[in-house]
Amino acid sequence: MAFELPKLDYAYDALEPYIDAKTMEIHHSKHHGGYTGKLNNAIMGTELEGKPIEEILKNVSRYTAIVRNNGGGYYNHSLFWKVLTQHGGGLPKGDLLEAINKSFGSFKKFKTEFSNTAVNLFGSGWVWLIKSSGDLKITSTPNQDNPLMDVADKKGTPILALDVWEHAYYLNYQNRRSDYISAFWNIINWDEVARRYL
Repeated sequence: MAFELPKLDYAYDALEPYIDAKTMEIHHSKHHGGYTGKLNNAIMGTELEGKPIEEILKNVSRYTAIVRNNGGGYYNHSLFWKVLTQHGGGLPKGDLLEAINKSFGSFKKFKTEFSNTAVNLFGSGWVWLIKSSGDLKITSTPNQDNPLMDVADKKGTPILALDVWEHAYYLNYQNRRSDYISAFWNIINWDEVARRYL
């Protein structure tokens, strides 16, 4: 079964003014669509065909750069769209908020650390909130790598992701990555993040 570009749970313009419709359309249909197609082409007729994406990523060092880059791009974006919503923002609740407070001292400290990690990530990549050995941690990865990969510095299960590639924000924010990061907090789907945490 080939990987398919996932449909969004919202329209391209639903996240405005935080992420504009044109960026969403290009990002989803062209970038994510491109990763999906190239991943399928790379694994067609190989032992990887039909395997879940998580299984491919956990041993990604065994495979080609094409599989690593496009497999990561496929998985990362599939998660990213799910943790965004037009009814987002505010604070998480329940067990997730408790875990954030325990791991970082407060939600405010978590938000500051996550934002600073995103601002200071050199070049293209991702910032993650991961569940690792029962704790929550913030980490970043270059390019389309992620914490499921055996090549990651910090490994764990991603529950929140922020794409800081320029294609994620440049049409609207140009070089103002910090403004894009600030906008992100208004559209986080905390219910989805909490579901992934449990």
